[in-house]
Amino acid sequence: MKSDFDFFVIKAKENGVNVIGLTRGTETRFHHSEKLDKGEVMIAQFTEHTSAVKVRGKAVIYTKHGEVDTES
Repeated sequence: MKSDFDFFVIKAKENGVNVIGLTRGTETRFHHSEKLDKGEVMIAQFTEHTSAVKVRGKAVIYTKHGEVDTES
């Protein structure tokens, strides 16, 4: 199965990291949220419904474009 959407990985560096998915369209809305504990990893992707992801807390986000540390 081929996917046209980018995958990304979020690794929590502390308990209680919030990952919030935001919708596409004329109005951006929250549509999904997860809470990760230290060491937990979430693998996700952008889709026709998800245009953005907000990460709140200490985490590292890995994408095909590189690595982002929320503490940097």
